[in-house]
Amino acid sequence: MQAAVQATIDFLKLYWAPLLCGVVIVAVLPLIVGYVVLVERKLMADMQARLGPMRVGPHGLLQPIADAVKLLIKEDIIPEDADKLVFWLAPVFSVGAALLAIGGLAFGPAFQIGVNLNIGLLFVVGISALGIFGIVLGGWASNSHYSLMGALRSAAQLVSYETAAGMALVSGLLLAGTLNIKSIVEAQTNAGVWFGFLAPVAFFTYLVASIAETNRAPFDLPEAESELVAGYMTEFSGFRWSLYFLAEYTNMIVVASVATTLFLGGWLRPFAGIHWFTLKGLNGLDLLDLFPPLLILAVAAYCILRVPRQPTRVQQMFMLVVAGLCFVVALVLVGPVLLSALKPAMAEAVKPFYAGIHGGFWFIFKVSAYIYFFMWLRFTIPRYRFDQLMRLGWHFLIPLSIINVLLVGLSLIVGSYYHLQGWALLLATTPAAILGLVAALIILGIEQKNRARQEAAAATAGFYAG
Repeated sequence: MQAAVQATIDFLKLYWAPLLCGVVIVAVLPLIVGYVVLVERKLMADMQARLGPMRVGPHGLLQPIADAVKLLIKEDIIPEDADKLVFWLAPVFSVGAALLAIGGLAFGPAFQIGVNLNIGLLFVVGISALGIFGIVLGGWASNSHYSLMGALRSAAQLVSYETAAGMALVSGLLLAGTLNIKSIVEAQTNAGVWFGFLAPVAFFTYLVASIAETNRAPFDLPEAESELVAGYMTEFSGFRWSLYFLAEYTNMIVVASVATTLFLGGWLRPFAGIHWFTLKGLNGLDLLDLFPPLLILAVAAYCILRVPRQPTRVQQMFMLVVAGLCFVVALVLVGPVLLSALKPAMAEAVKPFYAGIHGGFWFIFKVSAYIYFFMWLRFTIPRYRFDQLMRLGWHFLIPLSIINVLLVGLSLIVGSYYHLQGWALLLATTPAAILGLVAALIILGIEQKNRARQEAAAATAGFYAG
């Protein structure tokens, strides 16, 4: 017994940090997802000239808590002819795969569960792709035609767009030369340029494919309420339904984090290798390092300006509290920067804190912008038909991604021959991107001709049939 206790203590001494990060993710992520949903509802309301949720708490900020309580106490209904064990396990499988995929990601230089995982990116992509089994099993176990149809649609959609997304990631990995998450960001640090600039076609391909992989509008065919009631989630209710919802939004965070890591510099600030805005008199203070605290201070100032316009005393106090929290966050962000500038002797001691705090800020900022783009598309573009979705994946994105991998490889060979590095590598990758766009236009032209020929043949057949 004593040996088992000692082994447990030794294990905790070695792995307490990853275990703590895992507990934080599992405990905090559902709360974050709830407020991401609230932000989405608020954005939708703003675009439609509405206010959105306003009843529960100041400005509706307690709405996610109310939704969670409602889902927890709601009646749990299982169809009579359903496979109860599979029906119970399916949503757990989906959310488990999504949460496990986050374990391989690095949200900053100091926050990663799977530290120094050599196959980090492959692990994240492979584990996140397993979530489709939860959707297929849930649709099959429901014993419902709508659920089964939604599950089959989701499987076909994932297979179609996972291929294009994988080829887009290959283009970025050719530039990085590694699958390790931190090494990918370090490669962009050494190059002095984000890989999204060197491989824009690959970034665009992954952006479109990631929207389809996460079943987001305009590619939300597996749960199209106008066709399939609610798709694979039709028979689910209460807490089990919320697990599917949690898996969807967690997958959004995963694909946004992968895109940020591989194409947007990870936790690097914009123009990290350029020092045009450096003040030599203040120990090399870079003015771009002041952007995060200034942005938070701008939010605080906006909250203070909005205080007199709030209709109730509670809302006024809430806006002041938010402003105060923003001031505290701005102080935390600006502290390491000013300390290293005003006291050069403390620069080395402060450097890890600066890298962790500012790196986390920039990573979260980029992921938030990526997810905001998902939301913006949902409120802007109508849903595709399923044949249009398949045609876009197989007839356009997959050929384009394959051609782009070849062009990126050729541009790297040219760059190696002429010893091009960093921004100079754009001299080789820009022609490759232009050729990729030309290939995209050619593919679109061929597709339009084939579609026109098929429509003409269908019209002729219909005429003779009549």
